[in-house]
Amino acid sequence: MFEVLIVVYIIVAVALIGFILIQQSKGADMGASFGSGGSGTVFGSSGAGNFLTKTTTVLAAVFFVLCIVLGSVTAKQKDEGQNWSDLEAPAAETVAPASEDIPAAEQTPTEIPQ
Repeated sequence: MFEVLIVVYIIVAVALIGFILIQQSKGADMGASFGSGGSGTVFGSSGAGNFLTKTTTVLAAVFFVLCIVLGSVTAKQKDEGQNWSDLEAPAAETVAPASEDIPAAEQTPTEIPQ
């Protein structure tokens, strides 16, 4: 059930992004009125705006509903699943010290004149 909701969520998100990018901005109406082919579109002169606006609204509503449903399903799985306070961190690996000290580099003592 959870996997199906995730797949639907991703499909709706991608479709929502696509429909938002397809829409024309408010400033494009002036250019379309001077004969840039606005009336020869697939949806008609004003049909595309209404269709895209309604579809975007529906996709946004479905997206928000899926967000809430997935959040509640995830919270329910957390409550019914493992108790997170009972989990233990893995033990740290202890390293034994070296048997003899190895100097980092050979250094000769130098006398500092006083």
